[in-house]
Amino acid sequence: MKIAVLPGDGIGPEIVTEAVHVLNALGEQFTLEEAPVGGAGYEAHGHPLPDSTLSLAKDADAILFGAVGDWKYDTLERALRPEQAILGLRKHLQLFANFRPAILYKELAGASSLKPEIVSGLDILIVRELNGDIYFGQPRGVRAAPDGPFAGAREGFDTMRYSVPEVERIGHVAFQAAQKRNRKLTSVDKSNVLETSQLWRDTMIEVSKQYPDVELSHMYVDNAAMQLVKAPKAFDVVVTGNMFGDILSDQAAMLTGSIGMLPSASLDKNNKGLYEPSHGSAPDIAGKGIANPLATILSAAMMLRYSLGKPEQADRVEAAVKTVLAQGLRTADIWEAGTRKVSTREMGAAVVAAL
Repeated sequence: MKIAVLPGDGIGPEIVTEAVHVLNALGEQFTLEEAPVGGAGYEAHGHPLPDSTLSLAKDADAILFGAVGDWKYDTLERALRPEQAILGLRKHLQLFANFRPAILYKELAGASSLKPEIVSGLDILIVRELNGDIYFGQPRGVRAAPDGPFAGAREGFDTMRYSVPEVERIGHVAFQAAQKRNRKLTSVDKSNVLETSQLWRDTMIEVSKQYPDVELSHMYVDNAAMQLVKAPKAFDVVVTGNMFGDILSDQAAMLTGSIGMLPSASLDKNNKGLYEPSHGSAPDIAGKGIANPLATILSAAMMLRYSLGKPEQADRVEAAVKTVLAQGLRTADIWEAGTRKVSTREMGAAVVAAL
């Protein structure tokens, strides 16, 4: 099995290194091949997603991704900025279904931004559509406003778009995920304002007829944001569009104690996927050895389960993470009094030892 390893920028190389150590400790015959991406891709080949990196990603069975981005690239034209690498991979590989589990380990209840009684036992799966919506919709650009009270002024515009087939395919993924859990699915939209969201809701209702064993409910995105803070355990599986999912999944991450604990999987129709932590490249702490590698290690566990057909090994990795947390080891982002603060490398080594 071939894994494309794309460390990226900032803390990406540090956290990916620890995930690779975990994969190597499993005793499997994986072929891991590394390539530059993001700012590293731009430095090496003049583009955030070099042709050679894209070719490797297409040829691999799965992709382990770190993070991209650095302030020093903010002055580049948008097409050359590091963040375009991840958007390009999603588009070229048709990675349309993003899974972001938000699970609160009991040992981290005190690290959550909410009271333990509100978040203890939290286990939410957010299913986010990745290939459509305002991030990819056309037309888009900057122009002189053609009409209205500010005609002639410089304006930016982006287009929110979804087709019925796009909504149907993410709907099927979400309903099937709900069938494997507690058979509850919440679809999040803004249908009281947006035509795109009305189509989304109508399509989800149609798809639901094929899953009579799953209870479908609907929620406006602003209410969903509030309920995630007020009563997060009321959610089980959440399905939503690209932009709303981007925001809500990061909000849900903080319920778990740190975004450094949140893994993710981005899958195509055949379960080939890109696996990455939900956090960014954090260039302000890069090289300091204090980043939390657990989200990346847990992303590798998702890779084992969804793309590589190794669910037993995924269970082993997740159990090792629980063991390390139970031992009281913490990186800086989840540290609290009475626990032992460790470095990125020490946390990774502890997971390997637990394996």
